[in-house]
Amino acid sequence: MPALDTKAILEGRRPGRRQIGLTIGIVISVLCALLMMGYLLLSGLAGGGVAGVVGFLISLVAAVIPVAILVPLILLLDRLEPEPGVVLLFAFLWGAGVAVVVSFVLNTAGMQLWAVPAFGPDIGVIISTAVGAPLVEESAKGIVLLLLLWRRRHEIDSYTDGVIYAAMVATGFAFTENILYFLSSYFEAGFFGFAFTFVLRGLISPFGHPLYTAMIGIGVAYTAINRGGLRFLAPFIGWVAAVVLHGLWNGSTLFGWLGFGIAYVLLFFVLLSVIVIAVQDRRRQVAAISHYLPPYIATGLVSPADIRMLSSMGGRRGARNWAQRNAGQRGRQAMKDYQLAATELALLHQRLDRGVARSYWEGQRDAFLALMHVAREAFIGRVQQPVAPAWAPTPTDSGFLKRSDFSHVIAQAQQQRQGMPPTGGQPPYGPPPERR
Repeated sequence: MPALDTKAILEGRRPGRRQIGLTIGIVISVLCALLMMGYLLLSGLAGGGVAGVVGFLISLVAAVIPVAILVPLILLLDRLEPEPGVVLLFAFLWGAGVAVVVSFVLNTAGMQLWAVPAFGPDIGVIISTAVGAPLVEESAKGIVLLLLLWRRRHEIDSYTDGVIYAAMVATGFAFTENILYFLSSYFEAGFFGFAFTFVLRGLISPFGHPLYTAMIGIGVAYTAINRGGLRFLAPFIGWVAAVVLHGLWNGSTLFGWLGFGIAYVLLFFVLLSVIVIAVQDRRRQVAAISHYLPPYIATGLVSPADIRMLSSMGGRRGARNWAQRNAGQRGRQAMKDYQLAATELALLHQRLDRGVARSYWEGQRDAFLALMHVAREAFIGRVQQPVAPAWAPTPTDSGFLKRSDFSHVIAQAQQQRQGMPPTGGQPPYGPPPERR
């Protein structure tokens, strides 16, 4: 049986095609991050010698702590249909590198060349902090989301996906920015100043940047999953909301603890709204599985019991654990591939109904079906005897445990792998699901 490029199929790209643009983006982002780190290290060395280097290292370690808290929480929203890890890494590195360098240069230039000369040192710093910085920083972070919309639109299936990419960009940005703030506080007020800044930025308000930029992510996601005139304005509307939230937070310091408290409560309600959006997206995705997969029961790849299992996080987790008990780690991976391919298949039809699916969607469909079959065969090949699945009474009640000849679908997936056009919308295993 021909080998399939599992990773490429699940990422929705043509198998065998190198991600040159993504690789270039990662390299540039890493170089920018290293450039900024080098600048901060030299600043520490120039400002305090060995003590300055120690301050830099302490700040670097301290900046990792919020990242270690935020990233798992962000990925927690992404369990049903995980985004490609390499794209998430690119988003994080863009924030930590390119966005920080661009913001640092433009913020510094804007304050020294325009704000302070025009309004004086006091008012100029306030305007630069409350107006200039939000405009520059949200633009620098938002650019990568527009790049993902342009190059990876098919990855964005829900508003949650937009939030996840935006949060990863913003977390990377906050990571490098925190090092700068921690180090500055260390020089200005010693360890006490460093500790105060760490608690304020790292523990009390680590969600700030992710929440601002999440507004842009929601706007970009609207454009990716909808048609109509509003989709052209949605990213801009999201950018305006991000700038306003960011500006309100930065400007709240002018009003002391009262202003800080009001801004904090506002961001808390924004956080609750994002959580509600994520919950609603999860429900819509589960509904898509229940709605679009039943027509595929005729293929033998899924059964009603399988669809019920795929429609709940508990059922999916239990199935993976069951697969691992019966076929080891490779069995668990086979079940994971089966679940993800089935989910992508349902979301593909959802995009088709929305009118935003790719023109060669039949090839993608056949590739997902082929991957489900290969995952099933990989699991069955490692099981000594038939075993009843945890989600169905008998092995025959689950498509995951039925053997069948699926060579025709494998052949179609191979055509896609080789860059050939799919054979068409009428696969030999029966009529495709109706386009509703």
